Parts: sequence; C-alpha cells; structure tokens
Amino acid sequence: MNHLRQQHGSARVRPFTQRPGNTALPPALRLRAEPAEPIAHDPHARDGKLARLEAALMIADEPLPARKLADVAGLADAVEARALVARLQALNDADGSAFQVEEIAGGYQLLTRTQYHTWLARLKRTGHELRLTPAALETLAVVAYKQPIMRAEVEKVRGVACGEVVRQLMEKGLVRVAGRHDSLGRPQVYGTTKKFLQAFGLNSLKDLPEVESLRLGERPA
Repeated sequence: MNHLRQQHGSARVRPFTQRPGNTALPPALRLRAEPAEPIAHDPHARDGKLARLEAALMIADEPLPARKLADVAGLADAVEARALVARLQALNDADGSAFQVEEIAGGYQLLTRTQYHTWLARLKRTGHELRLTPAALETLAVVAYKQPIMRAEVEKVRGVACGEVVRQLMEKGLVRVAGRHDSLGRPQVYGTTKKFLQAFGLNSLKDLPEVESLRLGERPA
C-alpha cells in the first residue's frame, strides 16, 4: 500500500492549462472562431468582415460612426466600413429582410422597417416611448430651426412663456444648453442634441424638412 501511495505521489500531473488532444473546445471558445466563408453560389451569404459588421450593428444601442464600426469589426478604415454598410443594405433589400441600416446622428444603426412598427409595438411596450405635447413639439421645432437660440427668442416666436417646456425637453435629452449669448447678462442659448437626431431619424440638422424660415416675433401657423 505504501508502495502504491509513493507511485501515485510521484506521478506527473498534467497542468490544468493543458487539455487532452481528443477533447473538444467548450462552446464559448468555439464561438470565437471566424465564420465560415460563404458558399460561392449564394448571393446573400456574408463573409467574415460583413458578418462582423452586421453583428456589431445588431448589438449596438446607438448609431455607430464608420470609424468606430471599422475598429469594432476589424476593418481597414472607415471607407471599407461604409462600403460594407452599403453592401449590407443592398443584401437586406434583396432578400426582403425586416431590417434596414439607417444613417442617423452621424452613424449607422440597424433598425426594423417602419411597416412593422404596429406589430412590434404590441410586443415591446417599455413605457419609455417619446411622447411630446403640442406645446413641446412647437418649442422643439423653434429650437431646432433657429438654434442657437435664447429662451426669450423662443417665447417671442411662440407668444407664451416657455421656461417649463424647455426644462422638460432638456430632461428628455432633446434640448441642451449650447452656450451663452453675447448680449447683456449673457443669457443661455439652446440647441438640440444627438438624441433629438436619433428620435426623429435625422443624420444631421441639414436633414430637417425644408419649411419657410421661422421669423422672430411671428407665431407659427
């Protein structure tokens, strides 16, 4: 018995970092491998780069700039990222996917198509949907088109006090303090935020609908 104990005690123990040659990797590690190359005759197949870019867009909570997409997906640069985004858009259109890639707020985001909103709204009711009163929408429009703008100018356009409405818009993350005016007292001026662009599906303020310029002192019709 002592002899057996000595033999066992002197046996070499394999380090825990080494695995037997016939042992398969656990699933979590197997997932790290590159996706297989697409089948040559499948026009809708994704290669490794496109698959990584699509995966990054899928999990992103906000629009990703082309440079960020390139970094995340291991691409050469923003130019390659934009080219792959265009290819992904074409593939989604071609196979009738419920998803589309939109350029919003200076980045790209994978979104469901608008025709599915009614059905998706039944599934996901978070209670955090953006709801604005007519007064808030009117104030937001004035800020969006005339920014940077003082509160007094907003009130002159609308013809009513706007302090509380502006505060609510700031709490919702749609309006921000954009600096101070050079006039007496250096009052704050307001502008819209990145969240505003996201909420209304705009890539930049240049994408705002073209309407007649708002004139200070006139209440919009």
